[in-house]
Amino acid sequence: MASIYDFTVKNPDGSDFALKEYEGKVVIIVNTATGCGFTPQYENLEKLYEAYHDKGLEILDIPCNQFAGQAPGTDEEIHSYCTLHYHTTFPQRKKSDVNGVNALPLYGYLKEQQKFKGLGKGFKARMVSFAYKSKGKVTDNPDDIHWNFTKFLVDRKGNVVARYEPTQSMDDFGKAVKDLVEEK
Repeated sequence: MASIYDFTVKNPDGSDFALKEYEGKVVIIVNTATGCGFTPQYENLEKLYEAYHDKGLEILDIPCNQFAGQAPGTDEEIHSYCTLHYHTTFPQRKKSDVNGVNALPLYGYLKEQQKFKGLGKGFKARMVSFAYKSKGKVTDNPDDIHWNFTKFLVDRKGNVVARYEPTQSMDDFGKAVKDLVEEK
């Protein structure tokens, strides 16, 4: 059986980054975009990183331009934007697809481990659902990523323990991260 440690992703310079480097750590894997209504979630992610990085938290930030072209620009431009506007200190990887034929193999694995359970209720959920169906849908797989800032939470043993849609509460997500980092 595969684990996240069996996968590699690309760094912005094109070199490989082996997820085995994260063995024994809590990992947030997130597809991001700089021109999205959820882009301010970078602020929450940075706060979590600052609070828990020394306790073993890592963030695997993979910019993705598949949803309404909301991650335009080069990897360097995206990184500059994030550091300037959100003061991010966690590394970003190379912009990549998360759905469809060119999706990173890691995302196929993540979607197998944590199926899509819905976007929830409320205005944001309805907007994402509409946008996904009209602008972002890449395949007919119901477990595909539906928009930017879908987060997967991985425990210290490499188990993908949760999937958080961008419409879910960042407070709830932050509590789950804290609980996992502080778990004995």
